Amino acid sequence: MAFRVLIIGGTGQVGAAVVRALASGPACAEVVMVNRKAISLTADSRVRQVILDTAATQFSAEVTKLAQDMVAQGDPVYGASCVGVGKGSMQWSEAELKALEIGVVGGFARGCQAGGITQFSLLSAVGSTAKSRIRYVRVMGLKEDAVREIGFQRLAIFRLGIIAGNAHTPGYVAWLGRLIPGSFGTIEQDDIGRAFVAEFINSSVRSDGVVYLENAAMRERLRALN
Repeated sequence: MAFRVLIIGGTGQVGAAVVRALASGPACAEVVMVNRKAISLTADSRVRQVILDTAATQFSAEVTKLAQDMVAQGDPVYGASCVGVGKGSMQWSEAELKALEIGVVGGFARGCQAGGITQFSLLSAVGSTAKSRIRYVRVMGLKEDAVREIGFQRLAIFRLGIIAGNAHTPGYVAWLGRLIPGSFGTIEQDDIGRAFVAEFINSSVRSDGVVYLENAAMRERLRALN
């Protein structure tokens, strides 16, 4: 069955990989990107953008209206957040990180849920926990907690390791990461994009609840997709 995706963070490195993967196959009927600024889009008519002020008080309500319009088309609709600061987080204060990762992402997710979207995919990072002493890891954990509390029927949390093919990942870091086994090692950016698609395509046969997808689980999704 065809499906539609409402996504925020689709202009970032990983988000763009997700959008490309969605547009490369026939299963996705529509991708709606929520952007702060207009970007040049591909010629694929299935991909469109809606410009919203993420800092506005009505942001979540505007997302709700978008979600309702998409759900009304009759196809399954999935929400996705690929928001992430990457290496730039070192220049951000904790308050700024929380405003984006918890405030904006949380507002988007609440809007999706209020608009009738029951399944959501969230970009996060390996080891994320609100109890961490490491600022970025702690904020990622708080973001996970905030979205989990919204109560989606199914929530897939993608906890990425080192991302190869990402402009923010130095080549030597990605190379060294290939020597690290398990969740903290390297995973290809395009594989992450395809793993998101695999989650959407097979969502109807997945169990409800919260699932955490680290490197190995994402690769398993790819094998199922192939």
